[in-house]
Amino acid sequence: MTARARIAQVHRVTSESEVNVTLNLDGSGESSISTGIGFYDHMLTALSRHSLIDMEIVTTGDIHIDGHHSIEDTAIAIGQALKIALGDKRGIRRFADATVPLDEALAHCVVDLAGRPYVVFSGESESQVYARIGGMDPLYPGSMTQHVFESLALNAGICVHLRLLAGREPHHIVEAEFKSLARALRFAVEPDPRVTGIPSTKGAL
Repeated sequence: MTARARIAQVHRVTSESEVNVTLNLDGSGESSISTGIGFYDHMLTALSRHSLIDMEIVTTGDIHIDGHHSIEDTAIAIGQALKIALGDKRGIRRFADATVPLDEALAHCVVDLAGRPYVVFSGESESQVYARIGGMDPLYPGSMTQHVFESLALNAGICVHLRLLAGREPHHIVEAEFKSLARALRFAVEPDPRVTGIPSTKGAL
C-alpha cells in the first residue's frame, strides 16, 4: 500500500438535502451520525463500527415530507466518499464476504471493489418491504434498505450481492443486512501484504 491517507470528505447539496460525510478507511469504527432519522443513524453507526471505517455524517433534509430524500442522499454521499478514499485501490484485498446473524435473521453479503457498480439484492419478503421501523417520525421504510445499498454501490463503483437467508423481525433483518455489508467492506478495503500493485489482471480497477 502507498502511504496515502485513505480519508475523504464529501459535501452534497440539493434542493432536498444537505449532506456532509467524512470517511477514514483506516479507522477503528468511531462514528458521529446525524441524519434526522433515528433508525438510519443506528444502522450507519453499525456500518461504521463493524467495518472499522470511521464516519462523520451530518444530514439535514426535508424530513417533514418523509425520510426518503435524506436516506438516499446520505447513501449517495457515503458511496462517493468511499470511492475517493479508495483511490486507485492499490494493494487492497478487493473481494470479501460476510454472513452475519441477528437472532432469527441471517444475511450474507459479498463485495467486489471492481469499479463496476452492480447490486443484486434478494430474499426479503413483501412484508419487509412495507415495514416501517423506528421509534419516532420519520420512520425508516423497510423498502429503503435495498435502495441504500444500490445508491451506495453505484456511487462507490462497487459490486454488492446481498442475500437475506432468514428473518422475521423487520429491525433484525435490516440490522443483519447492514452488518453483513460492514464486515464485507472491512475485509475488502484492507491492505493485503501479499498484494503488490492493483489487484486486477487489467492493471486498473
